[in-house]
Amino acid sequence: MKADRLFHLKENHTDVKTEVIAGITTFMTMAYILAVNPTILGATGMDSGAIFTATALAACVGTLCMALFANYPFALAPGMGLNAYFAYTVVGGMGYSWKMALAAVFVEGIIFILLSLTKVREAVFNAIPMTLKHGVAVGIGLFITFIGLQNAHIVVDSSTLVTVFSFKNSREAGTFNTEGITVLLALIGILITAVLVIKKVKGNILWGILITWVLGMICQATHLYKPDAAAGYYSLFPDFSNGLRIPSIAPTFGKMDFSELFTGKFLIVVFAFLFVDMFDTLGTLIGVSSKAGMLDEKGKLKHIKGALLADAVATSAGAVLGTSTTTTYVESASGVSEGGRTGLTGITTALLFLISLFLSPIFLAIPSFATAPALVLVGFFMLCSVVHIDFNDYSEAIPAFVTILAMAFMYSISEGIAMGVISYVVINLVTGKAKQKKISILMYILALLFILKYILI
Repeated sequence: MKADRLFHLKENHTDVKTEVIAGITTFMTMAYILAVNPTILGATGMDSGAIFTATALAACVGTLCMALFANYPFALAPGMGLNAYFAYTVVGGMGYSWKMALAAVFVEGIIFILLSLTKVREAVFNAIPMTLKHGVAVGIGLFITFIGLQNAHIVVDSSTLVTVFSFKNSREAGTFNTEGITVLLALIGILITAVLVIKKVKGNILWGILITWVLGMICQATHLYKPDAAAGYYSLFPDFSNGLRIPSIAPTFGKMDFSELFTGKFLIVVFAFLFVDMFDTLGTLIGVSSKAGMLDEKGKLKHIKGALLADAVATSAGAVLGTSTTTTYVESASGVSEGGRTGLTGITTALLFLISLFLSPIFLAIPSFATAPALVLVGFFMLCSVVHIDFNDYSEAIPAFVTILAMAFMYSISEGIAMGVISYVVINLVTGKAKQKKISILMYILALLFILKYILI
């Protein structure tokens, strides 16, 4: 079978059906980026239609690179957080044009390609102790669970920073038929998905998304859910009123401005993109590959060089297309939880991003409350890695704990890694266990760089 020879399906204990379902699941949990990225980057004055097309193409190219370079089931797309930094800090706060910001992203990608070819990023991945890698997996689990709860508005802002959504307040404010019902649907979706998981239904997470979405459409048809575009609650039915045209990419394609390439301010922006992208990617690869059982006994990822190179190439390609930093997505964990183990999962996801250009009304209609149950259940799956942390050795367990807490409560994968590395090195150094643990020189360098980052940036 050609697919088996190309992707080594038997060797990875999977099959075509499993990989395709996993790819669809990953896409469904990531599809929101097609709607969100144009909104965020559009704040810079960029053409929203062009951003939509650039986002879909960047995700397709990046995910194909990951599948072909490394044969891994990880998907890529313009990163959340990085797009906000691009729009609101670099352009909005620092006053750069979006064309100059795209140039910074392109340069960052080129630097990443060089670092990947010289094995610097691979060395960083391998230097991180196995305990921290398990901590990263657990931290990402809590992180994406929190994202799911936020997306569904189950968790909302309050005087205590966050609190649970109040149905009573929703009824009194007259918002039950918009926000309230979607929260209820998300909670029902979590229970439905949990039952499907327990019953071991094939494609349980994907089915959870689709069933929750269909329930939403039934609620809209019966007027239990009432769209209110002004408040951000749109119709749950696909809108084909404008046909199936692909928005032109011309307004953003190749529009990079390198006029300030060698200025100090420009280099600071490049470094900021570089730092967040590097450790977000490493964190995602560590966490998802750990959950998938892809790490060897020494905690190394077999085709890490290809995976990192794919991420780097995707970043520069994305900048040329006209979007912010393209990175490996933590939502890839949803496909891995469905059994995805090879690049065939990625190929499926990439093709769906390509198809989304033609069927954007369908994919843009998938509401966040329908994908929230998937993120919550995937968070549960990743949390299971906590059993691999040795809680009898506090010098191992406490840094892992710090990693988990920082990732979830600081809302950042990269901050979790930074805090984890610093605490691991300092605790083992002060307690005299550093020599016994054989902490690498690179870990000391990373810890120092992270400390300087907090002091200087």
